[in-house]
Amino acid sequence: MVGQCGNGRDALRLVEELKPSVVLLDIRMPGMSGVEAARHLSSLPVGPAVVFTTAYDQYAIEAYDAQAVGYLLKPVRKERLEKTLRQAARLTVSQLKLIDAAGRDADHRRHIAVRARNELRLIPLTEVQYFRADQKYVSVHHLDGDDLIDDSLTDLADEFVSLFVRIHRSYLVSIAHLEAVERNPEGKHYVRVRGCGELLPVGRRQVGELKRLLTAR
Repeated sequence: MVGQCGNGRDALRLVEELKPSVVLLDIRMPGMSGVEAARHLSSLPVGPAVVFTTAYDQYAIEAYDAQAVGYLLKPVRKERLEKTLRQAARLTVSQLKLIDAAGRDADHRRHIAVRARNELRLIPLTEVQYFRADQKYVSVHHLDGDDLIDDSLTDLADEFVSLFVRIHRSYLVSIAHLEAVERNPEGKHYVRVRGCGELLPVGRRQVGELKRLLTAR
């Protein structure tokens, strides 16, 4: 063992420092789960293989195993550990989504990962104002600026359905940062986002839902 830590955030920092070939992650950890940490690690161009350790029942394990995901069922036996490490490989995005769906309780990431060179920077979800899709790129706009990310707007909308609202085919806005819906003299609607000077366009079908959201808060 070259390093040990107690939560997902520390794991990401340690991976950047030590650059290990394999990381063993508990699925459930305080602050940031092992699944979220693995999803952030998967965005690195050259990252470690990830093996999950879990106390979940055999039914869940079979679902993971069907997708060739590395796992260790607690208590971990030495021979099983050795075999899993030999077979360890980088997890794909689809495999991580399968684990996330099978093992979470309506949970979601608490951070958005931004890749800068070979390093990861984490943006707390509470600081994200909106996501914007522009052709094949998606950017995250937050309290400290904006950055390009690898997620699609559709995936973000599905994952954060309780926290963000689709106001336009190209925009996903944080409900917490939603300030007002306004209409200009030409009759077009726009959203004002707290802490953002730019007015964001609103699709005609979304106007009613946005007004209901603002009224219900």
